[in-house]
Amino acid sequence: MSNRLEPTSRNYDEKLQRILKASGKIFAEKGFHRTSVRDISRATKMSLAGLYYYFTTKEELLYLIQERCFVTLLLGWERAATADMDVRTRIRVFAENHLSFFCHNMHEMKVMAHEDESLTGEFQVKILVLKRRYVKVIMDLIRELQDREGRKGIDLRVVTFSLFGMMNWIYTWYHPDGPTTPDALAERFAHIFLTGIAAPSPTTAPQGD
Repeated sequence: MSNRLEPTSRNYDEKLQRILKASGKIFAEKGFHRTSVRDISRATKMSLAGLYYYFTTKEELLYLIQERCFVTLLLGWERAATADMDVRTRIRVFAENHLSFFCHNMHEMKVMAHEDESLTGEFQVKILVLKRRYVKVIMDLIRELQDREGRKGIDLRVVTFSLFGMMNWIYTWYHPDGPTTPDALAERFAHIFLTGIAAPSPTTAPQGD
């Protein structure tokens, strides 16, 4: 039985995807609790009835935004990673996939960072399942790297969330229209993560913003 993630029909509903993008922007700007469904209605130019066809509560809408992020990240990882890649390359690919998605979805990145505890009940449980699945991908890669290169003794959880800490706050300083591309950013982060800041930078890396 395949363990690969299968996209649902929601992933292919273009109108829903537009609603999620617009809602993510508003949540990022105003905050989830200060945003009303009427705010979303005005931003999307859709009636309340039209919006409620896609979700029943504002909390469900927040869940759908977060679900879209995790599902897209997992599907992107599964498409990009191949069995012939060494573990260091797979870690770079993971970072590239993560940063490429969020560099093009900066509002969603802010929502994920600030509204992490706004979901309750079943929505919270479902997102936690996806989050744990996603974190396990990179945690397993780091464990493999430690095993292969004899780098045991470093707390795996600390290392894993240090990488996420590097990547998940770029919305506070990174400019997608600046000179540093998402791929170059991912290369720099992977280099720092894998070799440390004292190591020489790759000669191919462009100058920063």
